[in-house]
Amino acid sequence: MRETKPKILIVDDQKDFTRVTKLALTDYEFCEENNSSRALATARAFRPDLILLDVMMPNLDGGDIAAQLRADSTLQNIPIVFLTGIVTRQEAETGPLLGGFPFISKPVDREKLVQQIEKYLPI
Repeated sequence: MRETKPKILIVDDQKDFTRVTKLALTDYEFCEENNSSRALATARAFRPDLILLDVMMPNLDGGDIAAQLRADSTLQNIPIVFLTGIVTRQEAETGPLLGGFPFISKPVDREKLVQQIEKYLPI
């Protein structure tokens, strides 16, 4: 059993989504970043165990941020799960997309979100 709460960074320009997620999931420590241009710096400072990353955002999109994270030797092994509202129902049911990264389609219910977080959190 973990002695501390797992740390999750949510990068999403929808502030309402990040706030509701944090309120619904109390078993985790969260940091939210609503400005995609600051995602890399926030990840470096927070040192998350997992990153929930929106796809479509102003400035940098999720794919750009994922590439930055993978290029950083101190962050490259942190699991990334994309959050997106731009997949079809069939894509949502078939699994990894977006460069092989796992994803959760929005809107997402609490149970599915917890399931995905637990699935990809490092032990």
